[in-house]
Amino acid sequence: MTAKPDAKTPAVRRSIFSPLGHPVFRRIWTASVLSNLGLLIMGVGAAWAMTEMTSSPKMVALVQACLMFPVALVSAPAGAAADMFDRRLVGLVALSISFLGACSLSLLAWFGALSPTLLLVFCFLIGSGMALFGPSWQASVGEQVPAEDLPSAVALNGISYNLARSFGPAIGGAIVAALGAIAAFATNALFYIPLMAVLFLWKRKQEPARLPPERLARAVVSGVRYIMFSPSIRIVLFRTMVTGVVGGSVSALLPIVTRDLLGGDARDFGVMLGAFGFGAVIGALNVSNLRSLLGAERAVRLCVVLMGAGVAAASLSHSKLLTGAALLFAGAGWTASVTLFNVGIQLSAPRWVAGRALAAFQAAIAGGIAFGAWMWGATASALGVSNALTLSSVGLVLSALLGIWMRIPQVSGPNELTSDWLEDPEMRLQLTPRSGPIVVEIEYRVDPKRARLFYAVMQQIQHSRQRNGAYSWSIARDIADPELWTERYHCPTWLDYLRQRNRPTDSERTLHARAMEFHLGPEPVRIRRMLERPVGSVRWKDETPDHAVAEEAAIVRT
Repeated sequence: MTAKPDAKTPAVRRSIFSPLGHPVFRRIWTASVLSNLGLLIMGVGAAWAMTEMTSSPKMVALVQACLMFPVALVSAPAGAAADMFDRRLVGLVALSISFLGACSLSLLAWFGALSPTLLLVFCFLIGSGMALFGPSWQASVGEQVPAEDLPSAVALNGISYNLARSFGPAIGGAIVAALGAIAAFATNALFYIPLMAVLFLWKRKQEPARLPPERLARAVVSGVRYIMFSPSIRIVLFRTMVTGVVGGSVSALLPIVTRDLLGGDARDFGVMLGAFGFGAVIGALNVSNLRSLLGAERAVRLCVVLMGAGVAAASLSHSKLLTGAALLFAGAGWTASVTLFNVGIQLSAPRWVAGRALAAFQAAIAGGIAFGAWMWGATASALGVSNALTLSSVGLVLSALLGIWMRIPQVSGPNELTSDWLEDPEMRLQLTPRSGPIVVEIEYRVDPKRARLFYAVMQQIQHSRQRNGAYSWSIARDIADPELWTERYHCPTWLDYLRQRNRPTDSERTLHARAMEFHLGPEPVRIRRMLERPVGSVRWKDETPDHAVAEEAAIVRT
């Protein structure tokens, strides 16, 4: 699933703006800029409204936490929905939830009925809609652009948010200062409409499914299993979460920094957020160059250290100019690192599980930010804002050391499903899709001199089988015939087995072929597929002598 860095891959040579040449992506991307702009304007209004209702740093930090925590909470079902259903329709439903939440928040503010608790509740509702929208939106990028433009499209989606972040907070600060938080809430509601219209008009080409979709619970389990048995994805998710925790101080504490350290108002808060966002755009624009020149791991290390330096400077500054400059560096490091993590997930996960993998990524970053927002808010209440930011900067620099043990894999291209759909195996039992469990045994004859190499390949085969749906995998060697090895695994039902055998990607098919190459002799590898607990296949209607039926019935009665 991984490859060595290669500066000549298509992902490196393509311009970052190439995806904008595709009309569907261009329209959705442009509308998403407006949507993100509205969300950030709303965030400024919500954060400043909370500072006017309470002076508690913890309550102010909870605004960010309530916007981000739903991403972690609903990521699993959101990712499963993105893979099971039409991603366009899932996106429309998700945006409708956020739109209704934004309208309700605007009405509450208009009638003067807004309280800190209600503000947090509707921030949570809006965040829930965006949490449901995220996996479907990101997973559909692969349907809007060709594979060679996918890394650039991922980076552009990051730029979409951060381009809005460059101007949205400043605009939001001006709106709040001039018209109050209600205008910020209403602007957010209006800016959802273009994206909803674009998705509604998108004529998505959906390939007919060869097998029935999984049920929601099973789809969630399948996504979790894929991640559990994909070491490269696990590493990226853990590094993402750590970065979110230690780097979440900026978004959580910036309102307090503006008010207490800089003596600013809502307009200054918007300018500070804009500086962070402008730096983020610079970071996203340079992701492809960083990835090609340094490789994924060294690029991530550079980015988190750069962000740590920016946060450290902001913690010591009482000058708006110096703090703005520090936030430029912090924003560049933050977005470049997160985009590198996102690209790694998108290129590692095949399309059948892309929504669930991206949901896990969003859960990791949002959960990290939400926990970090709470943690840094509590730290600021106990030790002061400046000390909290200093500790955050130290944590960011130290997080670069994780690369010593958990190195970010360099993936050279999308990990696509093989185009060859395997024919169903021959069967003489009458099976239904729910028949099972199915037991598969594969016998290999291997030269004892190559046993160690074969075993090493089979350990990789184990991960491949298990992440695609196999259970109870084992490999055994015959003690009376050392050449004979037996691979064995289960699938819950016949339909699950058909899914499992057609989910491997091209790279996994190559791995399976390597295992077959160890096989000796003229006879092919022997594969047995068996129905475990086959009582359902033993039918009373079989042609059996009458006395045998009577005898079997008597046995059953006893």
